[in-house]
Amino acid sequence: MHAIVVGGGIGGLAAAAGLHRVGWTVTVLEKAPEFGDVGAGISLWPNALRCLDELGVDLGPHLAAQQTGGFRDHRGRRITRFDAAGFERRHGRPLGAIHRRDLIAALRDAVPAESLKTGAEVTEVREDGLVRYNDSELRADLVVAADGIHSRIRAALFPHHPAPAYSGSTAFRGVAHLPGTGLSTSFGRGTEVGILPLTGGDVYWWISRVAEPGERTVDLKHAFKDWHEPIPALLDATAPEAVLHHDLYYLATPLPTYTRGRIALLGDAAHAMPPFLGQGGCQAIEDAVVLAHAVSTQDLSTALEHYDQQRRPRSQKVVRESVRMGKLGPQLTNPVAAGLRTALLKCLPAKATARVGAGITGWRPPRLPRPVPPRTP
Repeated sequence: MHAIVVGGGIGGLAAAAGLHRVGWTVTVLEKAPEFGDVGAGISLWPNALRCLDELGVDLGPHLAAQQTGGFRDHRGRRITRFDAAGFERRHGRPLGAIHRRDLIAALRDAVPAESLKTGAEVTEVREDGLVRYNDSELRADLVVAADGIHSRIRAALFPHHPAPAYSGSTAFRGVAHLPGTGLSTSFGRGTEVGILPLTGGDVYWWISRVAEPGERTVDLKHAFKDWHEPIPALLDATAPEAVLHHDLYYLATPLPTYTRGRIALLGDAAHAMPPFLGQGGCQAIEDAVVLAHAVSTQDLSTALEHYDQQRRPRSQKVVRESVRMGKLGPQLTNPVAAGLRTALLKCLPAKATARVGAGITGWRPPRLPRPVPPRTP
C-alpha cells in the first residue's frame, strides 16, 4: 500500500513515520526546498510524548523536561506554582519542550530518506488518489493532506467552507540563550508572555497580544521594558530579525468530515486551533498515530471512517477549549475581569495544577506494531 503525504511539517512527517512503521510505502511532498518548520520552540504534552513513543521517534537529549515554574503577573509576583513533580507522577510523562528544528529532524529520521521529496509543489489532489505536482503525477491508495492552516486541499474539497478566522491576537516568538531561566507564564491585560527553557541554555519565549490583524508596528523592547525579568533580558538577547510575528488564525467552523474518497485531512488542515493550550502540534501527532493504526487494522474505507470518527470529535473539542482558554486568560482586556482571573488563579493550590487539562493531556494512543528485529544467525 502506498500513501502520499502532502506537507512536510510536524503533522505530515508524523503521519509518514506512522504509515512507514505499519508497513506502508510513503512519499512525502514538501514544496519548500528543505524540510523545516517556521517556529522557534514547541511544548510537547504527555499525550504527544506517548504518541511519539508509538511512532518510534526518539527525541534523545533534545527534549527539555520542565521542572519548575508557574503563573506570574506582569510585575513578576507569583500567582500560582506549577507542580511539575505531581504532573509527571499523574501522567507518567513530564511537560516537555523542544526546538521545532530538532523535532522535525527526529521525525524526518523516522522516514526513509528516499521517501522525502522537497521542492514539490502540489497542484491537484483527486479523491481517487491521483496527485499532481510540478511536472509529475503519482497515484496512491491514500493521500494525507497535511498542508497547513491555509490548506489548498481542504479548500478544493470544501470550496464553500468558511476560511480560517482571526482569533483576536497576534503572536511573537523567539529563542534566546539565557541559561538558568525557568518555566513561567505571565499575564497582563490582553497579553500573555510564556517562557519555556530548552536544552543547552536556550529559552523559547512567546508573546500573544490582543491586536487588530495586520498590525506590524510593535516595539517589543519598549512595550515590555517594565515587565519582570527575565522578559526584558530575553528580548534583548534575541536578534530582531530572528523574531517571528504571526497573526493567530484558527478553523472556527468545524469541518463536517476529515475524509473524502482516499484523502484524509490531518493537523492544521483539519482542525487549526489557537495556541492557548499548546496543543496544535500535539493534536497533529495524535492524528498521525490514529491514522496509522486504523489503516493497519482495517480495510482502507473502514479505516478512514474510523479515523474520522475518532479524531474529529476530540480535535474539535480541543479547538473549542483553546478558544475558551484564550478568552478566559490572555485575551482578557477588562481590568476587573483580569483582576478576577488573577484572584481565582491565586486560589488554585499547586497540586491542582497537576490535574489541569487532564482530559486532554491524559489521552493515550492506540498501539502500533513494533518492527520485527532481524534474526541472529
